[in-house]
Amino acid sequence: MPTPPKNANSVARQVPDRCIQCTDRADRIFCNLPDEAIERFDEIAMQISYPSRSIVFEEGQRASGIFVVCSGQIKLSATSRDGRTMILKIAVPGDVLGLTATLNDLPYEVTAETLEPCQVRSVRRRDFLEFLAQFGHVSRQAAQVIAHEYHEVFLDARRLALSGSAAGRLAQLLLDWARTNSCGKPDLRFTMALTHEELANMAGTSRETVTRLLNQFERDDMIARHGASITILQPAEMERIVG
Repeated sequence: MPTPPKNANSVARQVPDRCIQCTDRADRIFCNLPDEAIERFDEIAMQISYPSRSIVFEEGQRASGIFVVCSGQIKLSATSRDGRTMILKIAVPGDVLGLTATLNDLPYEVTAETLEPCQVRSVRRRDFLEFLAQFGHVSRQAAQVIAHEYHEVFLDARRLALSGSAAGRLAQLLLDWARTNSCGKPDLRFTMALTHEELANMAGTSRETVTRLLNQFERDDMIARHGASITILQPAEMERIVG
């Protein structure tokens, strides 16, 4: 398993020392476990803090275990043989990274890189497999995580294939992130940790187009930007753009 980066604890937002103390776990698919299971998870998990733009694991690296995101955002990307990189997802607190590779004893399919200071909990593959065998409920939660990931992949493929405009694809990304971050609350606000170049990669367009569209959305009072914070002001109008 990776070792914590030097001085990482001073940059990552602190989370509870033990998962059972976390007040957010009831809202997260994998973390919402019975107390007995979560106490065992606390025993086998190692807490790691990463500064911004650190590699958690790399594509092609033999899977050594899983990583549960506790705080921060992590970029998941894949690279083609000719060196092109595609950003597949932005992982947020509650997401489980490396699950399918760990279960199948295969290399990680993607590279995981932090976009901001992050804290994760990591469990070695052997310990995680024993954990699954000991608690049947955990196996069901893991299956739900995989099913949720499949659904997200389907939605992303549909977004790229069926949305006829760069504005629609970008609007969909902003809406998705805002809704994920809001956790059901009416205030659709999130922190944009991606550069315009990275955002363009996900939206299937150019950096110049992303910059132009964000400025246009702001002029039309559909979004408000304060530093890296973005608030969706007119979600219905954004949905209209998505089509």
